[in-house]
Amino acid sequence: MTRGLPGDDGDEQSRLIEGVFSVEGGVVRVCCIYLPNGNPVGTDKFTYKLGWMDRLLTFVEGRLALEEPFILLGDYNIIPAAIDAKTPENWVGDALFRPESAERWRALLNLGMTDALRAVTDEPSYTFWDFKTFGWDRGDGIRIDHLLLSPQAADRLEDVLVHKEQRGKEKPSDHVPVVGEFAF
Repeated sequence: MTRGLPGDDGDEQSRLIEGVFSVEGGVVRVCCIYLPNGNPVGTDKFTYKLGWMDRLLTFVEGRLALEEPFILLGDYNIIPAAIDAKTPENWVGDALFRPESAERWRALLNLGMTDALRAVTDEPSYTFWDFKTFGWDRGDGIRIDHLLLSPQAADRLEDVLVHKEQRGKEKPSDHVPVVGEFAF
């Protein structure tokens, strides 16, 4: 098991936990992250977010070198593209939708990781509705919870389910579960 993102001994915020699980024919490595929000832009919070993402890129490179099924999931606090926001114009300038954040997201994909949801659909799908702005009531969601897959995990992907109905329950989270179904 791994706890914490390597690369900065002074970083006391874990934000990463990883386990390796036995499956028929080998193992699957599952890593859950909470990627820093980074707001407001122009502060140390945004600098920390970008540095954290740079460290994540190095971490993922190492995991991909293992050539095993690897699932990197969690709250990325990244809106990858305009399709991932009901009103993308409202997010311009926000750390979640900044070009620097998108650049690092693309760098993860360029390493060979697959965006699981986009592998099964190109339809808009949201995973977060802000309580403060009454996003759920207005139907104004964003997709910031993601599953990224190594090629070995992507080969076994069968479906991705976004449980939007959970957001409509009494006392819900502002995030909804995103579930990947795999043939392991």
